[in-house]
Amino acid sequence: MIDVAGTLRRWWLNTIKHIDFPLLLITMAIMAIGLATVNSATIDSSHRMLAQAGNMGLAMTVMWLVARIPPQKLMNFAVPLYVFGLLLIIAVLLFGISVNGARRWLSLGFTRIQPSEIMKIAMPMMLAWYFHKFEATLKLRHYLGSALLVLLPFIIIAKQPDLGTALLVGAAGFYVIFLAGLPWKIIIGLVAAAGAAAPLLWGMLHDYQRKRILTLIDPTTDPLGSGYHIIQSTIAIGSGGPLGKGYLNGTQTHLEFIPEKHTDFIFAVYSEEWGLLGNGVLLFLYTLLIGRGMMISAAAATPFARLLAGAITLGFFTYAFINMGMVSGILPVVGVPLPFMSYGGTALVTLFLGIGILMSIETHRRMMKT
Repeated sequence: MIDVAGTLRRWWLNTIKHIDFPLLLITMAIMAIGLATVNSATIDSSHRMLAQAGNMGLAMTVMWLVARIPPQKLMNFAVPLYVFGLLLIIAVLLFGISVNGARRWLSLGFTRIQPSEIMKIAMPMMLAWYFHKFEATLKLRHYLGSALLVLLPFIIIAKQPDLGTALLVGAAGFYVIFLAGLPWKIIIGLVAAAGAAAPLLWGMLHDYQRKRILTLIDPTTDPLGSGYHIIQSTIAIGSGGPLGKGYLNGTQTHLEFIPEKHTDFIFAVYSEEWGLLGNGVLLFLYTLLIGRGMMISAAAATPFARLLAGAITLGFFTYAFINMGMVSGILPVVGVPLPFMSYGGTALVTLFLGIGILMSIETHRRMMKT
């Protein structure tokens, strides 16, 4: 007689054994808030919420599949993924689709993809592999080599132009280099050099990028143009007050004052409806997410796993910090989505790919100990 209950139990245990439940529960809580906020922001076009739910299902499937791959095998994908991502972003410059003056997408016929998203994972994987390989013989030349690995995709992505994604890719690379033991005197020197080069960098920015920075200082200089986004989002955040206006009751949102309200500016929608209390809950969840990721990094079994987990986790922090900063008017608008909240397919899959890698590092470490 077939033991159906035993078979189902073994199947279930095999399905969930690579899932880190604290990480999953935190992520799902943020994702549930995000889905409800996307529904509010797109109440007149419900297909977007359904599409986002589909995106989430696909992203979680990717997470589950990646979580089952041991970190040792993930390391084998580091160099091929980096080279593949580099070739794709070069292809974007040559053959990409141009939308609103930016060439960031490749058409696959049935859909389009944003290859620069791949580099958000490929970059830390490549550098984690690099420093793992040279761990015993690290010298200054190795840090210089890693800087070149970061600069090449950063420059290509910035030329699309997509400064937001370029900053995230560059930050992911920097985090690995920093966690690998980059001396503080070099970091201080780089900061000083960046400050000295600021006038030159200013001249290299596109006109719209310079305008965004100037608008940050005083958005009222162009209230119906480049300052419109910041003015409307800060009004929405402020009008939420301590407790918010209530779900589906945001006037700035539903009277169409907030631009890109289901993507880059979804934090303004959420803040208007749930106020300071809701923001506190969201910040607490992001803090738990980052804390759990850093715990996984600290306990990782190999240098590759430690550096990769740390960079992915700090990447989540950078996403949230830049998005909330630009929506609140304290950072320039650079087009960075709020992680697990903003509408989008490619970005969500990339984020859950990172979650899957963290789960792989943690669950395989526990299995090795037992």
